[in-house]
Amino acid sequence: MQTTLAAISDDQILALLEKPRTYERGFRLLMEKYQERLYWHIRRLVSGHEDANDVIQNCFLKVYRNIHNFERKSKLYTWLYRIATNEAITFLKKEQRRSAASIDEEESQWANRLEADAYFDGEEAQARLLRALASLPDKQRLVFNMRYFEELSYRDISEVLNTSEGALKASYHHAVKKIEAFFKAEL
Repeated sequence: MQTTLAAISDDQILALLEKPRTYERGFRLLMEKYQERLYWHIRRLVSGHEDANDVIQNCFLKVYRNIHNFERKSKLYTWLYRIATNEAITFLKKEQRRSAASIDEEESQWANRLEADAYFDGEEAQARLLRALASLPDKQRLVFNMRYFEELSYRDISEVLNTSEGALKASYHHAVKKIEAFFKAEL
């Protein structure tokens, strides 16, 4: 199914979504094509498997209800990433409001949830990177994840976050420096 799915273009999926009788098939193809990428994008932001599943469900629910609003001014995956990112940010803000913990406790809880997660690969280097990421401010962590893990261009990240490319480059640079400092401090 992967090779067949890779051969299906976004334009073909969008064409299916335009017609009521092929809408369900088009949406199913859209989910199959992008669900895994979006899941891992969200997972790196919210940390836990269950939380990521909740956020991805909310994301696809919004896509299902609003795909007719997609104006094709950007790439489909950029639009989907914007929705996924906004859903993850909304989730994180709700979590922060729920938790009256200090910033240090919050960072520690985030890293601890990752390590306690049954789906987490506990390699030490990965665990250290995730602890370093947990120490970053939300915006820097978001930009780092999108640039480093997702390998998105600054232009695509700019479209997703509605921020200038220059500001994104600065955020990424600061994130890299803080991660490097974190690793040096742990040695």
